[in-house]
Amino acid sequence: MADSVGDSLDRVLEGAFTRPVPKSAQAQMKYLVKQLKGTRAVAQLLGVSQRTVERYLKGRLKRPRSRLRGRMEREVRRRWQPQIRAKARQRAESTDGLVVSTRARFGFTAAPGTTDDARIRDITQALPPLWAGRLFAAREQGATEQQLQRIAAEGLAETYFRADNTRAHGLGVEFTDVERIEMEL
Repeated sequence: MADSVGDSLDRVLEGAFTRPVPKSAQAQMKYLVKQLKGTRAVAQLLGVSQRTVERYLKGRLKRPRSRLRGRMEREVRRRWQPQIRAKARQRAESTDGLVVSTRARFGFTAAPGTTDDARIRDITQALPPLWAGRLFAAREQGATEQQLQRIAAEGLAETYFRADNTRAHGLGVEFTDVERIEMEL
């Protein structure tokens, strides 16, 4: 299965965590109840009954089914250490930027009459803070995976293919068939 830009952005911020995310179902449920201030809100979020949430809190239920386990882990990770997550994002947007390592199909369009057929390339490139900010902002606003890929492609086009607009002016870059994408701070 192909990796996604959105998941990679989430992993970048999770890499900044200073404490481990709760692992047991009981600990995850306790955390969610504390964050959402009640069992009813957690039950609605996870799509289970309020009584089920209470059973996990008391330790009577210990092993959630795979769908519920996935939802619990995803919701806990989304809310875990928000200040640390915000600092990492701010650092990427203001000074550090992101390093993108990808294996994807890149194709080009340039001046009329010239083209280059798309081919699979392995690229590792630092994206400046401007592009990190655009990616995080788009992710926060609910951008689709295609929109995130388009922003990443524009950033790679500018920094890698056009060398910060010192060459290949007007070169359009298509970024498709993403096999792997990883980002780091």
